[in-house]
Amino acid sequence: FFFKESPTMEGATTPAGTSALPAPVAGTIPTVAPAAEPPIVCIVIGMAGSGKTTLMQRLHADLDSASSPFYSINLDPAVRNLPYEPDIDVRETVNYKGVMKQYQLGPNGGILTALNLFATKFDQVLSLVEKRAASETPPAHVLVDTPGQIEIFTWSASGAVIAESLASSFPTCILYVVDTPRSARPVTFMSNMLYACSILYKFRLPLVLVFNKTDVLSADFASEWMADSEAFQQALEQEKAYIGSLSRSMSLMLDEFYSQLRAVHVSALTGEGIPALFEALQGCKDEYNETYAVDLAARRAKRDAEVMRLAMESSERLARDRKGERNEQQPPRPAAAAAAATAAEAAAMWASSRMGPTLTAHGTRSADRDARAERAEADGDGPVYADAGDSEDGEEGENEGGELESFREYLKQSTSAAADKPKQ
Repeated sequence: FFFKESPTMEGATTPAGTSALPAPVAGTIPTVAPAAEPPIVCIVIGMAGSGKTTLMQRLHADLDSASSPFYSINLDPAVRNLPYEPDIDVRETVNYKGVMKQYQLGPNGGILTALNLFATKFDQVLSLVEKRAASETPPAHVLVDTPGQIEIFTWSASGAVIAESLASSFPTCILYVVDTPRSARPVTFMSNMLYACSILYKFRLPLVLVFNKTDVLSADFASEWMADSEAFQQALEQEKAYIGSLSRSMSLMLDEFYSQLRAVHVSALTGEGIPALFEALQGCKDEYNETYAVDLAARRAKRDAEVMRLAMESSERLARDRKGERNEQQPPRPAAAAAAATAAEAAAMWASSRMGPTLTAHGTRSADRDARAERAEADGDGPVYADAGDSEDGEEGENEGGELESFREYLKQSTSAAADKPKQ
């Protein structure tokens, strides 16, 4: 894979086959962000036909007209024409039709596989975004367009990898685009809200409900249903099918969900409500710093602690294995030799305990005994053959003296016998 940035939006013209949007609506369009402030990443998600690409075109046009730097990424490999020029385009990296042919896949399988292949090198995309964010004119917004089939990004591994990679580096939020005219029915509205709730709890990122196409139908009914559950219950009275009763039960559980959401009404075609959308994005950035960033730091600390624990266990196992190898390398002693050595040691210990003091050829206990005897003779006390002080009691000293006299008698007899024996 090789990633390259597309030409910048400065001086870019509308691609052939697309229609230009009306002029931006006057309002609070952000200008250049401070260099120290990181950009906010906006991941645009929505059902097929909800107007995601048109909204991306409107955001491009308004930011460009306000001279606010931005960065855009297209993640839809199957789109034929884009009304805007992205900085990074998945179509320049992965050939969608080639993937279908090579892996014998259908349209949805080809899109999913192409996005998975793109996600394997998303670190390069992230490095390009970080490089642009560290430039002299850092972007205030990073806009990410997703495939038309919402489940390809929402419930795939590649979507989770891309979203978590961006959220780990920059403040990130999700723009869930709702087709307002199609959500006029209470059952369809409830389906969209349940899908938004599932996306919120899956990605755990700040989310903005963008009710698009308000130039066709006002989204005031949606705001009323979200704020007043009784009004939504009355609208469900017209639904006679079982899905109506199911929607009534679920609507009661979504009251807390509605209270935590930001909802804006926009028209990507006319630009109505776009300033309110930018204000909601700033609120999402503050929420990210207060909640998600703290949770991310806690998860990173937990992960680092787990990595450290595994490293310590691996080091201990390695030390035990090396110690076992050294023990195995030493030749074992034969069983017979080991038994003989043990018996000899035991016999020596028993003999030493029975024999008492060790005698020399001169009949003394040791060299220190001779020294003490000489000192005693010099003092006039006479020879000392047994010292009761060397034993625990006097009886042991007398026994030692008797043994010494017997040994001396034995030496005299042996010497006399040797002298009387005739020489041959």
